[in-house]
Amino acid sequence: MNEPIAGIDLGTTNSLIGVVEAGFPILLADEQGSRLTPSVVYFPKDGTAPVIGSAALRRRATDPERTIVSVKALMGRRRGDVDIHPAFPIAYNAQGEIQIEVDGKYHSPVAIGALIIGRLKEIAEARLERPIHRAVITVPAYFNDAQRQATKQAGEMAGFTVERILNEPTAAALAYGLQRLGEAAKIAVFDLGGGTFDLSILEMREGVFQVLATHGDTQLGGDDFDRALVAWLAARAFPDGGSPPPDATARLLDAAVAAKHQLSSAEQTDISLPFMRGTEHFQITLSRSEFENIIRPIADRTRQPCRQALSDAKMLPADLDQILLVGGSTRIPLVRQIAAEIFGQEPNTSSHPDEAVALGAVIQGGILNGSMQQMTLLDVTPLSLGIETFGGLMNVILPRNTTIPCKAGEMFTNAVDQQPSMLIRILQGEREMARDNWTLGQLQIDFPPVPRGSARVGVQFSIDADGILHVLARDTKTQQDVVLEIRHAAIQVDDARVEEMISASIENAFDDIHERQWTEAKLKAHELLAAVQTALPLAVEFLSKEENETITQAAQAVNSALEKSSLPDLKQANHTLDQATESLAAILVEKAMDDAMRRQGLMD
Repeated sequence: MNEPIAGIDLGTTNSLIGVVEAGFPILLADEQGSRLTPSVVYFPKDGTAPVIGSAALRRRATDPERTIVSVKALMGRRRGDVDIHPAFPIAYNAQGEIQIEVDGKYHSPVAIGALIIGRLKEIAEARLERPIHRAVITVPAYFNDAQRQATKQAGEMAGFTVERILNEPTAAALAYGLQRLGEAAKIAVFDLGGGTFDLSILEMREGVFQVLATHGDTQLGGDDFDRALVAWLAARAFPDGGSPPPDATARLLDAAVAAKHQLSSAEQTDISLPFMRGTEHFQITLSRSEFENIIRPIADRTRQPCRQALSDAKMLPADLDQILLVGGSTRIPLVRQIAAEIFGQEPNTSSHPDEAVALGAVIQGGILNGSMQQMTLLDVTPLSLGIETFGGLMNVILPRNTTIPCKAGEMFTNAVDQQPSMLIRILQGEREMARDNWTLGQLQIDFPPVPRGSARVGVQFSIDADGILHVLARDTKTQQDVVLEIRHAAIQVDDARVEEMISASIENAFDDIHERQWTEAKLKAHELLAAVQTALPLAVEFLSKEENETITQAAQAVNSALEKSSLPDLKQANHTLDQATESLAAILVEKAMDDAMRRQGLMD
């Protein structure tokens, strides 16, 4: 069996990794079940190892100068190339190359990128339970040679042999399975991510893609929308003028990103930031039309590269068979509207904007190592498929419009002490809560009763060429498998029911997201409180009176927020308790290591 070649999308905002398994391209999820890894690196103040991904992103609001974001925009750049002012300090070496300063130490953007790719490698090897040494990595089509070399170098520093640097639009075209368009087709790929914009025009003949023209802007993306909205919010939160302090700017940035996401489906959103100026709270309602007015000048910058690419390809918009939207920023309704205006046709929005490029990279890796001999796009899933998880949440395994055939899986654990089995309820739909989706079936897998969080059950969904869904659950300890076959779940769903489900998901989006966030925060709170209740007596002798009181008070604040049913208060209380217990966790780890060494006779 050939060693798999990983496909990697090193994104400005999020990064992904996947491989071809059993002939199917799959994207791999981390320990929390997320396929998206935030492209963020945090350097702890105590000098311990850098934190990468979601945990690092959570530090942006509290420690922006030590949290490195959007590093892709800095890779391969020199003095004078970059027109952004990040919260973290940047400097230049004697050659004019960008350096990121943390605690007097200098890190190159390539080294930061390598940390992110290294985290992706770690995720893939943990999921596949074997090492991976080779990779295909995507870059914007408009990246110059220095940026491409920097990306390749980052992959090599992370331990990969980089087999190919693949243009993102070409990867997206592969993921869309454009063979279905016939023997010949001309396609424009409109790729607007977190930090870069590309417009590429490709011609496909008998499965071979030829790039006819490409144009773009490597300093245009969702980050620019965020900065514009932060400036608008800052002018209202600090009406006296002047720049807000770094911690306030970081909080405004988190609020701006959340508002941007919400306004892709809602007509307005409320922004509430307590204690923004001393004891003063900042509250404002932002409508979609206001947001669009703020970002329109930036979004309009996509027009010129599109016109230039058409001119270079000697084509008119009417000559194009399809316009494909790629990149998370294409979720914004105004961006979709502008794309439709430029090309005179409604763009194709059928694929996952965050995952298309990564999936194409996986396919390219499969082609290079011979594990994908032929691709045939048969159909797509009309609605998302997933399972119910603890708290009544819908956990999506196969998103809506996933190309068939396909396969994806995630690892789950027991939520209750001494739980003897796991009931897996298979769902179909677009709502955040399990109860609002359709139940397709269920299966049960038994395992020996173990403490909470100790069991490991892998759940895999696969849809074959006939549209038959197979759900496999495996206890990783006993290797016991339980399989359920569900016919016609993937493609044969009445159109009216699909429209009904999608309409309901849009209509209830705000309430659904709020309920999901509250449920997740509540689960996190109960998890923290249980951990503190168990751990505090074991470490009380090692804690100072002040540390003990701080943890106790933080736990009381969590209980109070739960009683008030206040989501902002609960999120803040969880965060405070999380921070307050860092020393407690360190003590317990040290105590466990000492106990283990004593058992082995290595300590007196």
